[in-house]
Amino acid sequence: MHLGSFGRPWLLVSLLAGVTVSLVAHAAGDPALGKKKFYTCYGCHGVPNYRNAYPDYRVPKLRHQHAAYIVAALQEYQAGTRSHPTMHAQASSLSEQDMQDIAAYLQGPEPIQPTTTMVGRMPPQVQVCAACHGANGTGVAAPLVPKPPILAGQHEDYLIQALNEYRAGRRIHPGMSPEDYVRENPIMMGMAASLKTEADVRTVAHWFATQRSPLATATADSR
Repeated sequence: MHLGSFGRPWLLVSLLAGVTVSLVAHAAGDPALGKKKFYTCYGCHGVPNYRNAYPDYRVPKLRHQHAAYIVAALQEYQAGTRSHPTMHAQASSLSEQDMQDIAAYLQGPEPIQPTTTMVGRMPPQVQVCAACHGANGTGVAAPLVPKPPILAGQHEDYLIQALNEYRAGRRIHPGMSPEDYVRENPIMMGMAASLKTEADVRTVAHWFATQRSPLATATADSR
């Protein structure tokens, strides 16, 4: 199972009712059941540095990722709004409750709280990402719907892959028009467009990958 680090547009939405509904829904997951339901996912996500075959990159770390983001990603893979054959096949068999349980297991008892500590001096290319993901990739205090993923400590090559997909307009599923793509991904499209060169992409990916974070590979004995 392969969950990405980017997906829906991370809009700065301040609809508190929506936040409340979202948090209540994601709190309904049973982590003990989620651990059992995750068993088919360990083959990829439970192996440290396991690589996606084509294109070649390490699959993302999922342990301690936000539950709300995990659910959103699984829903998108199931619906086909994220294109990845293996993930679509995996997600297609999951019920909404299955997704909630898996997300609760991966997140752990408490979500990661944003921090302000940075390792090094933030490059200017990262500034556009900080509004949603935080300067160090651990997020921001403001409630955002949908929930942006934690980027701190994520695999650098995976972040490069995701950013390049946005830059090239490849985060598009069969049947989605280019106009629909832009409408569904306005924030990430704008962020990715600001990265003019491959060097910019690598700078951003390296920055977030080297920040301190409890993100980890979701092995069967991980805590």
